[in-house]
Amino acid sequence: MKKIYTLTLNPALDKSTTVERVEAEHKLRCENPKFEPGGGGINISRALKKLGGESVAIYPKGGPTGEHMQLLLDKEAISQYTISSQNWNRENFIVVEQSTNKQFRFGMPGPALLQTEVDAILAYLNKLEDIDFFVVSGSIPEGVPTDFYKSVAKIVNAKKGKLILDTSGKALQEALKEGVYLCKPNIGELGQLVGEELDTIPKQEAAALKVIKDYNVEILVVSLGAFGAFLATKDQIYHVSAPSVNKKSTVGAGDSMVAGMLFQLAQNKSLFETLKYGIAAGTAATMNTGTELCKKEDVESLYHWITEHHMKNGTHY
Repeated sequence: MKKIYTLTLNPALDKSTTVERVEAEHKLRCENPKFEPGGGGINISRALKKLGGESVAIYPKGGPTGEHMQLLLDKEAISQYTISSQNWNRENFIVVEQSTNKQFRFGMPGPALLQTEVDAILAYLNKLEDIDFFVVSGSIPEGVPTDFYKSVAKIVNAKKGKLILDTSGKALQEALKEGVYLCKPNIGELGQLVGEELDTIPKQEAAALKVIKDYNVEILVVSLGAFGAFLATKDQIYHVSAPSVNKKSTVGAGDSMVAGMLFQLAQNKSLFETLKYGIAAGTAATMNTGTELCKKEDVESLYHWITEHHMKNGTHY
């Protein structure tokens, strides 16, 4: 079995509810809230579990919210390694307005990590003996240097692990300098990396190849939102469109996509199959309300549809 780890520096306890209508200056009668553990890497571990994979979720745990998060992950049988944090883990709040199906997402700022806590994370990574895949996903909280993911990449690469990176900004740029197996920017983040507005497919493909050439990146998967995604290496490019579904929420779609790709990579599937399954998982997540991630039966159904669709229409590569 492959050894897979996920790292979440800025985890969150997601609280979601529904209300008939959101109106200012009124007392809103909400349904009973639903609590779920969240944050990039944690979501990926949870989605991977739903698909039949296993991983260890690494994250800082602080205060009652951290304890609640650990309990929820235990209930989902997610293996965990927590770093004790002085500050409480954050909470996010999501409200769905039933009359319009609009979703209101309130993201709270993450707590700062102390230097001792940052050092403890790196110390744990240094002790790991076997790493097949190591996933870094999410933002960097206050107190963590922007080159932290670069330090993580250096450790993982030295252990011959495959680093999968899903972040943005300076943290992304710094980590790419060290070397990444797979990186998943969206089209806006790709444009920031090359300093150009990418408003055509040729520009997008050229930008992806430039990033692969200029940085040490083996695989670049560029998310195009409702239009799907494309995967690029120095030798090939695959485009896959996302199927049309009844979207209820976009929370966790990107994390589900990464989990889907990771699930395929861990089984040594081809890059084309990896991309198709990833898009199926990301699309499946949008079919659920609140912060719920993908369901395996939806992923399998969408994956088969995507496969048949591309067999009929051909594949760009």
